[in-house]
Amino acid sequence: QVQLLESGGGLVQAGGSLRLSCVASRTILFDIYPMGWYRQAPGKQREMVATITSRVTTNYVDSVKGRFTISRDNTKNTMYLEMKNLEPEDTARYYCNIVVGSRGYWGQGTQVTVSS
Repeated sequence: QVQLLESGGGLVQAGGSLRLSCVASRTILFDIYPMGWYRQAPGKQREMVATITSRVTTNYVDSVKGRFTISRDNTKNTMYLEMKNLEPEDTARYYCNIVVGSRGYWGQGTQVTVSS
């Protein structure tokens, strides 16, 4: 069983910044698995925001390119999402995901609200 815990969400004005963190339980070999950040706004489907592989290859949804940066610190079993120049359209609950073998695990999410 893998447990993920997100933190760092909050209320911020448009143009502001936040850094999300996701800590994985230390029962896994954290550094070998791909991870990602996803978000879900009310009434919308969950969408991929950014992913990062074990080789630190990253991928972003077009709407956040140039504003968000995904990273991971394998020594701390932690993944980050640095979010800058936030827009009201970024308002959503952000979830951390890790794929272990054929199974994906999710955290409980952290709320990000961007006011205009």
